[in-house]
Amino acid sequence: MVEANRSLSTALLDEEISESGQLELSSETRLELYKKMVLIRRFEEKSAQSFMQAKIKGFCHLYIGQEALAVGVCSSLKPEDVVITAYRDHGIALARGLSPKKCMAELYGKATGTSKGLGGSMHLFDKEKRFFGGHAIVAAQCPLAAGIAFAQKYRKEKNVTLCLLGDGAVNQGVFHESLNLVSLWKLPVVYVIENNEYAMGTEIHRSTAGLPLVKKSAAYDMAGMVADGMDLEEVRSKVLEAVNLARNENCPVLIEARTYRFRGHSMSDPDTYRTKEEIAEAKRRDPLLLYSQKLQQLGILNPDLIARIDKEVKKIIQEAVQFAESSPEPDLSLAREACFAKEDQIEPIERPFYGFYN
Repeated sequence: MVEANRSLSTALLDEEISESGQLELSSETRLELYKKMVLIRRFEEKSAQSFMQAKIKGFCHLYIGQEALAVGVCSSLKPEDVVITAYRDHGIALARGLSPKKCMAELYGKATGTSKGLGGSMHLFDKEKRFFGGHAIVAAQCPLAAGIAFAQKYRKEKNVTLCLLGDGAVNQGVFHESLNLVSLWKLPVVYVIENNEYAMGTEIHRSTAGLPLVKKSAAYDMAGMVADGMDLEEVRSKVLEAVNLARNENCPVLIEARTYRFRGHSMSDPDTYRTKEEIAEAKRRDPLLLYSQKLQQLGILNPDLIARIDKEVKKIIQEAVQFAESSPEPDLSLAREACFAKEDQIEPIERPFYGFYN
């Protein structure tokens, strides 16, 4: 199996263009994409167990059911591109290539975590992987993504920012302000709405007017796309198209990816707003099951290989838990150091920047 923290970027994948002009994935690439989804699923299952054992404190929002989205999105990006997301961030962090050990340590609040134990479940972060969070405030990542994309264009980089958000975030004013600016300034950014049908416990038809959500793109003269968020390769195909538009034409894009979470909004969610029948019906389109069946039909997977991959992944997760449990607690002095700069570290601003970006 590939290293657990390897990033599935396009730079690392063996891809070919078919005679029809479509992007074809090699058997090796498809297998690695499947393994990454299994890693996310097992990591989240273990996170749930650790939370119930009170080893993980605070909030814990699981990604179970949405794995195809994280892997499809992150495998469409280059290492230099930026990914930013909301508080349901474990799966996206792992798909981006963050270390399972450091992610688990962060959930445990340990000094060896991605944010030195100060962020917890909702604030995973890795500058080297260009993964800029993990943000607990609903839709807070939307303007940050706009700002990062602004910097990319200002510096004349050929990089893209990809921002993931939940369907509930669409009703926040800052989401609309962000779309207005990125369209007006033609910034290289892609917003992906992970529409799992519920904003916490409120069904989307009761919380949001103007469905489908992709229609929001029309109000801001942005390109809009819809993807089946349970189909890994469809997600990947749509995101690749969107990223190419953003990268090569400075055309911001809004994607509505339709998915479903199999667990509650968070570990403290009683999940009484959905019927067991509804969840069971959704699980018939479990992304791991769908992709496993596809790869078996293609002769890439078989039952023995599936079992072997699962065993390897569980070993990685167990090592991550052991790492987290044996890691030290953060030094309390770090709380002050992380919030306040020392006077000799403050650099004067050379010149103010006025006016809008053209």
